[in-house]
Amino acid sequence: MPEHAFHVVAALLAVAAVVAAGAVRLRQPLIIAFIAVGVLVGPAGLGWVEGNDQVALLAELGIALLLLLVGLKLDPQLIRTTGPVAVATGLGQVAFTSAVGFGLARLVGLPVVPALYAGVAMAFSSTIIIVKLLSDKREIDQLHGRIAVGFLIVQDIVVVIVMVTLTAVGTAGRGDDLVPDLLVVLGRGVLFVGGILLAMRYVLPRALAWLARSKELLLLSALAWGIALAGLGDALGFSIEVGAFLGGISLAATPYREAIGSRLIGLRDFLLLFFFIDLGSRLGVAEALGRIGPAVALSLLVLVGNPLIVLVIMGFMGYRKRTSLLAGLTVAQISEFSLVLAALGLSLGHITADTVGLVTAVGVITIALSTYMILYSAALYARLAPLLSVFERARPRHADDSGDAADSGVDLVVVGAGRYGGRLVRQLLAREARVLVVDSDPQALERVGKDGAQTLYGDAEEPELVDALPLRGASWVVSTVPDRSVNLALLHGLEQAGFTGSVALTAHNDHDADRLEAAGVDVVLRPFHAAADSGAAILLEEAGTWGAAR
Repeated sequence: MPEHAFHVVAALLAVAAVVAAGAVRLRQPLIIAFIAVGVLVGPAGLGWVEGNDQVALLAELGIALLLLLVGLKLDPQLIRTTGPVAVATGLGQVAFTSAVGFGLARLVGLPVVPALYAGVAMAFSSTIIIVKLLSDKREIDQLHGRIAVGFLIVQDIVVVIVMVTLTAVGTAGRGDDLVPDLLVVLGRGVLFVGGILLAMRYVLPRALAWLARSKELLLLSALAWGIALAGLGDALGFSIEVGAFLGGISLAATPYREAIGSRLIGLRDFLLLFFFIDLGSRLGVAEALGRIGPAVALSLLVLVGNPLIVLVIMGFMGYRKRTSLLAGLTVAQISEFSLVLAALGLSLGHITADTVGLVTAVGVITIALSTYMILYSAALYARLAPLLSVFERARPRHADDSGDAADSGVDLVVVGAGRYGGRLVRQLLAREARVLVVDSDPQALERVGKDGAQTLYGDAEEPELVDALPLRGASWVVSTVPDRSVNLALLHGLEQAGFTGSVALTAHNDHDADRLEAAGVDVVLRPFHAAADSGAAILLEEAGTWGAAR
C-alpha cells in the first residue's frame, strides 16, 4: 500500500488510466469504470483510500467545480423560464418517490423508521453524475437538460432541509429546537442569496472588467470566487453544490462566462475522477450483497417510477413527451446524498447497518443502470415513443428541443479583433452583415462593439471555444489569428461540431498557407499579400502614366 499522499494519488491515476482504457475498449461508460476503481482501491479491495483526506478533498473540489460550471451555463432568464417546472417536478417527484418507497420498504420487512429513511433516500438523484453525463453528451443547454438541472438543484435544497431536520430531532430529543433551527437556516439562505445578488449588481461587473486584462488572473479570480462561495454555503448549513452553483450563476450574466468555462473544463474532468473514485470506495459491497432482494424492488421504483412521475408532471404542464422522457431519465438513480442520509441515520441511532446496506445496494444498481439509460436515451425514446403519447397533451404548450434551434442571429463569426481583424469587421458591418467578434482583449471588443458588432470574450487558443460559438445559422467562421496551430485546432473543432458553413483562416507565410489549404480550409486570408497586391495596383496605375510620359 502506498504510504505518501502523493504516491497514493499517483497509484490511483495509474489504475484509473488502465481501467478506463479497458472500459473504452469495451465501449463502457467511464463513470462506471471510475466507480469500479473506487471499489477496487477502497476498504473492500486494496484499501488505498480508506480514510484518505486528500482524495476526499480533491473529490469535493471536483464537485464544487462541476456545479460552478453548471451555474455558468445558466442565466437569470433561463432560471425564470424553467423555474416553475423545475420546482413542480422536483417537489412532486420527491414526494411521490418517498411515499411509494416507504410503502415498498414496509412490504419487504423494514420497521417504520428505517422504512421512512429508505423511502426518502430513494427520492434524491445525483446532481454530479447527471450533470457530467449531460455535459459529455452536450445536452446541458438543451431544454430537457436545463429542466433536469433545475429540479436536481431543488432536490439538493430539499435534502439539506431533511438532514437539518433529522439532526435537530436527533440532538434535541423531542425536537423542541426544530422550528428555530429551520428558521435560522432559512434566514442564512436569504442573507446568502441577497449578498450574492448585491455582488452581481455592484461588484462583479467592474471587478471582472479589470481582471479580464489578464486571462490568468480572470481565471484564478473566478475559480476563487466559486470555491469561496461553495465553502461559505457549506459553512452556513447548505451543501457545497448549492454554494458553487450560485457562484456560477453570479458569473453567468457577465461577458466572460464562456472564457471562464472553457478554461475550467479540463480541470473539472480531472478532479471529478477523484469524486467517482471516492464514491466507489464508500460503497459497502458486502453489506449491499446481503440485501440484494429488497434492493431490486426499490431499484425498480427508482429506475421506472421516477421517470414515470416526471413524465406525468411535465406532460400535465404542457411539455412534449420527448422532453419529458429525457428529463425523467435523469432521476433514475439515487444520489450520493442518499448514502450520506443513511449514514446520518445510523449515527443518530435511527437505523441499523442493515438499512445502510440496503440503500448502498440500490445505489450500486441504479447508478450503473441509469448511466446506460442516459447515454442511450435517444435509442430508448425511439423505442418507447409510441407508448408515451398518453403522457402528452393533445396540444402541448411548450416546444420540443429535438428539432433545429432557431437562427443564432449571426452571419459571420470573426475570431480576432486586432488591426487586421478590426478593419475586416468594420468592412463587413458596412455591408450590413451580422458579425460576432471573439477576442480576449476587452478593449478591442469594446471598439468593435461600438461599431455594431456582437462580441464574445474568449481565447482562440482554448480548444473548447467552438462549444461557445453560435454556429447554427452562421455561414462563415473567420480567424484573423496568424498562428497556424491555433487555426488548425479551430478547424478541427468546427469539424467535430458539425459546422456546415465555410471557414477562412489567416496565414502570414507560404508554408502556413500551404498547410491550411492541405487541411481543407475554404479560404486562406493572407494580409501581407493582399496589402502588397493592393499597393502594387496603385503604383501600377501611376506607372502607366509614367510610361506614357516617357
